[in-house]
Amino acid sequence: MASTGAVAALQAALAAENAAIFGYGVAGAHLTGSSQAAAEQDWTAHNQARDTLAAMISARGAVPAAAQAYYQLPFRVHDAPSAIRLAAYLEDGVTRAYLGLVGVRDQRLRRFGAMAMQDAAQRAASWRGSTQAFPGLTPLVP
Repeated sequence: MASTGAVAALQAALAAENAAIFGYGVAGAHLTGSSQAAAEQDWTAHNQARDTLAAMISARGAVPAAAQAYYQLPFRVHDAPSAIRLAAYLEDGVTRAYLGLVGVRDQRLRRFGAMAMQDAAQRAASWRGSTQAFPGLTPLVP
């Protein structure tokens, strides 16, 4: 069985993916056209990532944590601009969660986490319209 640290990091990534799936359901309801298509594409990517993570957790002899029935949103989503902010927020959360995998011993998991961080950071940048210097890390405010 793999280390508990690796399983915990995988479970954290799974939790972030489940939250993103829920959040994109909310965001997508407020979007139209190409923004809605992008949200649907991202929602599908998060579903696929969830399934991959669940399989990785199971392969390590652990039980993947179930998704919550409901997730508290960080702010009220009531129109397209707030839905776009939510999508960027969700991707930032996914990026942070995968950061935990970058620190595990298993080189394959570190690479997997780094690639997943890159994907989430690119999606966040697309929604935000700009990149961040260190995606997944909270910026220091002087």
